[in-house]
Amino acid sequence: MKPLNIIKNDPWLEPYAEAITGRYQDAVNKERELVGKDGSLVDFANAHNYFGLHRTADGWVFREWAPNATDIVLIGDFTRWQEMAKYRLTRKENGVWELFLKHNDLHHGDLYKMIVYWEGGMGERIPAYANRVVQDEVSHIFSAQVWAPEETYQWQIAEFKPDVSPLLIYECHIGMAQEREGVGTYVEFRDLVLPRIAKDGYNAIQIMAIQEHPYYGSFGYHVSSFFAPSSRFGSPEELKSLIDEAHRLGIAVIMDIVHSHAVKNEVEGLGRLDGSYNQYFYGDHRREHPAWDSLCFDYGKNDVLNFLLSNCKYWLEEFKFDGFRFDGVTSMLYYNHGLGQAFGSYGDYYNGGQDTNAITYLTLANKLIHEINPNAITIAEEMSGMPGLATKIKDGGMGFDYRMAMGIPDYWIKMLKEKKDEDWHPTSIYWELTNRRADEKTVSYVESHDQALVGDKTVIFRLIDDKMYWHMTKGDDDMTVGRGIALHKMIRLVTLASINGAYLNFMGNEFGHPEWIDFPREGNGWSYKYARRQWDLVDRKELKYHYLNDFDNAMIALVKKVKNFQKLAVEKLWEKDDDQVLAFKRGDYAFVFNFNPYKSFSDYGILAPAGEYSVVLSSDNPDFGGYGNVDEKVSHLTQYDELYAPHGVEWLKLYLPARSAIVLKKKRTRAKCATTKPAAPKRKCAKKK
Repeated sequence: MKPLNIIKNDPWLEPYAEAITGRYQDAVNKERELVGKDGSLVDFANAHNYFGLHRTADGWVFREWAPNATDIVLIGDFTRWQEMAKYRLTRKENGVWELFLKHNDLHHGDLYKMIVYWEGGMGERIPAYANRVVQDEVSHIFSAQVWAPEETYQWQIAEFKPDVSPLLIYECHIGMAQEREGVGTYVEFRDLVLPRIAKDGYNAIQIMAIQEHPYYGSFGYHVSSFFAPSSRFGSPEELKSLIDEAHRLGIAVIMDIVHSHAVKNEVEGLGRLDGSYNQYFYGDHRREHPAWDSLCFDYGKNDVLNFLLSNCKYWLEEFKFDGFRFDGVTSMLYYNHGLGQAFGSYGDYYNGGQDTNAITYLTLANKLIHEINPNAITIAEEMSGMPGLATKIKDGGMGFDYRMAMGIPDYWIKMLKEKKDEDWHPTSIYWELTNRRADEKTVSYVESHDQALVGDKTVIFRLIDDKMYWHMTKGDDDMTVGRGIALHKMIRLVTLASINGAYLNFMGNEFGHPEWIDFPREGNGWSYKYARRQWDLVDRKELKYHYLNDFDNAMIALVKKVKNFQKLAVEKLWEKDDDQVLAFKRGDYAFVFNFNPYKSFSDYGILAPAGEYSVVLSSDNPDFGGYGNVDEKVSHLTQYDELYAPHGVEWLKLYLPARSAIVLKKKRTRAKCATTKPAAPKRKCAKKK
């Protein structure tokens, strides 16, 4: 076959052409094996429409894949939780079990489980394809629930196309989005939080913890029921209403999907659903994840692929999610899960330690998702830097639309922990923010939920620490708080301004939420005190939190004004480490940063394209908690220098206060009219587009 574009575009990958081509061919071969000559992945990924409990014209049908089982019986409210012969399943071919029931044998809202028997044992189990699982408030036991309301949800927004120019993501968690101490609901989020997100200017939300999980404090990453939206937040219809309202507001809804591992629980999860250890997971030493206390899927099994691919299709079609952020992709890509491995050269990605079955699954998942919805968004949470992850499948990649730029938050944390302010070097900052593959889009961010969990600190907490509790009132000129507010704004602006794909912010960090996240657990007395967001802080105008939120709004609004901002080339104009000044341009916009903690510069010269510039954003504006040292009404004309004129640049002289950033826009001039004949009639000049 012809060389793939990923190799053509990056000559350094040429020595690994065989491995990359083989990876691509593996996906082609597996798809052909799954769908046959004339089939499609969309038709193949229908396990959820076959397995599980479904209402039919004649009553109900229930099916489960359990090849190791010797007997299966449904028990529930309808049997008074006793075994009854009429609810015993019949074994069919290929490990499939089946049961037909009449209308009155089950009712909407009934709780139920399976009793599964196998050689040498038996146990209660929740069906793998259950689409509704609830927890008893007293016993805390989980059960599946018959969910077939008479009236189905009527969507108000039939079709929705996400805005990705650029994609601005608000990462959130339904349960901790409320202000009260307790578990928030889909309805509360829809009514109270979505309006805030829309007002802040974000055009996408990335929701965590949607798939049902038995332990709330797992943040949703130890999934038990993959087809059930978490009932602790409300009903499926309420989740649909949330998504519908988001679409009405122009907000895409991305689901944080967990296909990298599963909870070990056997009663609630898939751990030993049919008594065997290797039904959905590896049966050998690879079964348990060495770091996550969870189980690893066997992506080499076609039945497992059917389960996971169908799961993708289910969430897209049933709930109209606009895409997925795939969690734990690094863990999937490598046999060693990427643990303890330094990825310092291309050879580290092609040394035989790659899980080709998992890579094939991810490739097919991306193909399926985009076949179902060509406008869908897929994001890979991946930290090793595997080339081609966010490259098109036809070009030799795995087909993700974006990859998380996980090195950026790590970089900022490292800077805050280890570097004095006077040692912050613009050359280092610029390199870290722009060091990426040209053919892959990334999601840049300062901090996600990872940086906000107990055991770590948010950026604002590292900057201000406990002084947030005492010195965030206006009129209090605490220097530590002043420094923290200034750097919080600068760090976010330089990260957003340098994106090549998307930008992400975690819920509450836009206004410097003062406390970490700590879910109810034994160590904190099962308290919800830190599993919430204190929205009142940003609403109270006597406090300084709204300065950060207002600046976040302003910088988001600025990039949204520029069509496809993320596609504009990032062109460095100036960097000087001893001054700690950095400047770069994108289109007509120049972004200038003075990270110097002490020195303000008058008439500081930066080489920029000739023209007239006006200030469109200043972090030093008093509206954003600044000191008002930048006169934003003054236009700046570049100054000619014959030394640089041949390069098309001139000196742009600016006043740069310490610890501040300004954004300037170059004024567009009218095009000069060229005439070819002296007698040509006069004509009006058109503005350049």
